[in-house]
Amino acid sequence: MLQSLLIDYNGFFASCEQQERPELRGRPVAVVPVLSETTSCIAASYDAKRVGIKVGTPVTEARRLCPGIAIVESRPEVYLRHHQNLLTAVETCLPVTEVWSIDEVWCRLPPGMRSPDAARAVAQKIKRAITRLAGEYLTCSVGLAPNAWLAKIASDLEKPDGLVVIEQDELPERLHALELRDLPGIGENMEQRLRDEGVDTVAKLCAASSRDLRRIWGSIEGERMWRRLRGEEVPLPPRRTGSIGHAQILGPELRNPEGARATLHRLLQKAALRLRHGHLYAGGLHLALKYRGVRWSEAVTFADTQDTLELIRVLNLLWDRRPTRRVDHFSVGVTLFALVPEGSHTAALPGILEARPGDDARRAALNATLDHINKKLGKHSVVYGGALGALAYAPIRIAFQRIPDLVLEEGEPDGELFPTAAELASARRL
Repeated sequence: MLQSLLIDYNGFFASCEQQERPELRGRPVAVVPVLSETTSCIAASYDAKRVGIKVGTPVTEARRLCPGIAIVESRPEVYLRHHQNLLTAVETCLPVTEVWSIDEVWCRLPPGMRSPDAARAVAQKIKRAITRLAGEYLTCSVGLAPNAWLAKIASDLEKPDGLVVIEQDELPERLHALELRDLPGIGENMEQRLRDEGVDTVAKLCAASSRDLRRIWGSIEGERMWRRLRGEEVPLPPRRTGSIGHAQILGPELRNPEGARATLHRLLQKAALRLRHGHLYAGGLHLALKYRGVRWSEAVTFADTQDTLELIRVLNLLWDRRPTRRVDHFSVGVTLFALVPEGSHTAALPGILEARPGDDARRAALNATLDHINKKLGKHSVVYGGALGALAYAPIRIAFQRIPDLVLEEGEPDGELFPTAAELASARRL
């Protein structure tokens, strides 16, 4: 029986632009974070993808591959609005079990819809509802399978506007033609580990025992992979927030030390707001600066805090350590890590981090007041002075694995400035 239905919206950001702007229809489209020839694509329409344009393709390369391509600036508010429209369309046909990302939705099929014919019928109904309620250019590919993991694989097999069914009696042989990296959960490092063990095809992966896979993975996740390959629904572990960060490619007018520093302060103040909203404290801060062809970063750890003023003090210390001979700033990023939940936070001892006894409580009250004002009246209503000069340069950034809170207007960092595990491990104690 089929248990899961997975909806994957096709070329989502570019499709939203084509739905909103008729002049882009019928044309290859690439979406960029900022209108500049020195930036890279963050999304592309399918006709652009067919000629080799993908996430990370430089704009100059995109123009070379596709001379008639339309380069458009990202509009996250528009994509979030369409995301809500799409959810509404799906809910007219089937309850949404979980929103996986900005462009993926999982639905658990109710008992009356688990036969192949009934499941296909509801999938087609969802497609028609999306066209009717969200727009004809917002298409989706649907995967139907015994579990959500397999439904995700099915949704990737036929794009755009596909509908693929994987039935229980086809498993695991139906998967043999796939590449190892086609399977969710197998990245570059895991693929190499499997190849080192002689498992270089999906057929060999399916033939391996659960004990072998547990050994190769080095954890129970290997056994879970074995079970998913055979159609079992294996619950995913609860997601935990490991870090909170933001990065920004600088506009030409901000590619100088003053503009870079002001943008960092704005990004940090956004991250601190998110930290408090999530009832978390941070015990580390990572700063990353990218110049032309050069990347510099440094991280430090400290007694966990959620106080914006304390985090600003740490940011300023790291900023002073940067290579001051470089002034050609291109992008900046700041990440709060070593997060602990509010209940695990240990209050600072008087006289160590506090300027005076009671400062901790006073600053908490100040932060709460500022957060309330900014949520009520909108971002930038009240900011600390270091962010002045860059208030318009910390826009929403949508990560496909996380949907921003429109109240907070938050996003995720660009991958190139997100700290690596090695960088965080080498963080110095402040």
